[in-house]
Amino acid sequence: MRKLLWMAAALAASGLGVASAQTPDLKVPDGFKVSLYAEGLSQPRFMAVAPNGDIFLSEPRSGAVLVLADRNKDGRADGKVTFASGLNQPHGLAFHNGYLYVANTDGVVRFAYKTGDTKATGSAQKLVSLPGGGGHSTRTVEFGPDGRMYVATGSTCNVCEESDPKRAAVWVYDADGKNGKAYATGLRNPVGIEWNGGTLYATNNGRDQLGDNIPPEGFYKLKAGGFYGWPYCYTTQAGQPQVWDKDFGRKTAAACAGATPAFALTTAHSAPLGLAFYDGKSFPTAYRGQMFVALHGSWNRSTKSGFKVVQVDPQSGKVSDFLTGFLSGQNTLGRPVDLVVAPDGALLITDDGAGRVWRVQAQ
Repeated sequence: MRKLLWMAAALAASGLGVASAQTPDLKVPDGFKVSLYAEGLSQPRFMAVAPNGDIFLSEPRSGAVLVLADRNKDGRADGKVTFASGLNQPHGLAFHNGYLYVANTDGVVRFAYKTGDTKATGSAQKLVSLPGGGGHSTRTVEFGPDGRMYVATGSTCNVCEESDPKRAAVWVYDADGKNGKAYATGLRNPVGIEWNGGTLYATNNGRDQLGDNIPPEGFYKLKAGGFYGWPYCYTTQAGQPQVWDKDFGRKTAAACAGATPAFALTTAHSAPLGLAFYDGKSFPTAYRGQMFVALHGSWNRSTKSGFKVVQVDPQSGKVSDFLTGFLSGQNTLGRPVDLVVAPDGALLITDDGAGRVWRVQAQ
């Protein structure tokens, strides 16, 4: 089982099977256009928008955080500058009160930042230690309206009972890394977390080895002290009680009574990663306040799923395609990872399979 999980992680990290020399024929709804913001990157993953509008981006493979500024405002990165290097698989990024926070696989560090910086002026200060590597190796950091730091860590396994309480959970800390405690548990791999309207939203990668369609991938609204099912239960219908995982067989169906279900679902194994709520002004009104999610794509499904960006209505839970074309038949041309809303209102999407960042703008 651990070998299978390692294979999944390796495929996800490497973008194996991506025909990176090809340019995908990307499709968006009428009234939008897609263009290339940056290319020639090494496994670009998560992004954060700096206070001055510069785009910061993590490259776990190279151990670096880059700056992809668009100072001339032509809709394309002016170039790439390394802000910091020598990091341990950096992934999640967040700006808060004069610092850039970076979630490495083994902990959260921060760098002093002043507006316009493109290179770190000091060394990293480690704030939180996390269990490194082990199956799901990415870590995500986000700040809430309370000024506290929220950190997501995935499981070591496909399905198991973890010994480390920081695994398969979101923890909350003071901004300096002190006073940490569990915020939400039972999340197998909550790669994307983001606050919106006083609620912390999360994507989650469900378990494998139950066939092509079970369990579907879920999107969650997290609350302090909430339990979200894994490894004992999973959601099969949005908003409905979770189902006991008979295959795993630990505990009983009673364990699912306290498990909060996903508010929205998408196809099994499609691997939802980053999410962003559209808070810009250039998209039509109907898109404002909507949640956009990058589906990285399946590695173990007989017919591939994911490989696109979907729009999720946070009220109704309706899921609809927004950006497609990363699949041509069963040929993979890219793998979307994360999204941010740029200062000009465009939606930027990282593609770690082809080493690109895409830009979607309203026409």
